[in-house]
Amino acid sequence: MSRDPGLQPERTRLAWRRTLLALTGVTVLEIRLALAGHALDAALAGVAVAAWLVTLLVDWRRATGVGPRRGQRWSFPLTALAAVGLALLGVLHVLRGLR
Repeated sequence: MSRDPGLQPERTRLAWRRTLLALTGVTVLEIRLALAGHALDAALAGVAVAAWLVTLLVDWRRATGVGPRRGQRWSFPLTALAAVGLALLGVLHVLRGLR
């Protein structure tokens, strides 16, 4: 009996696209904050852009449905790390704004 994946591949593809879209939105907000801030804000925006770009390059194949490259099982941990890092940058901005 063959396996019928149903809509699971499409749901997975959409989930990766939503993840990349959310990371893109956070990165754009980080850049916006950097334009109105200091040199530290610009450095943090640079880190955010680098994390976003690496995540985009790694996860693009999953988001478009082509699938991961052979041996590329670290895309999920890298995406989780980028999301947590961008969240920590947001918390840092909030804490700096409260001073």
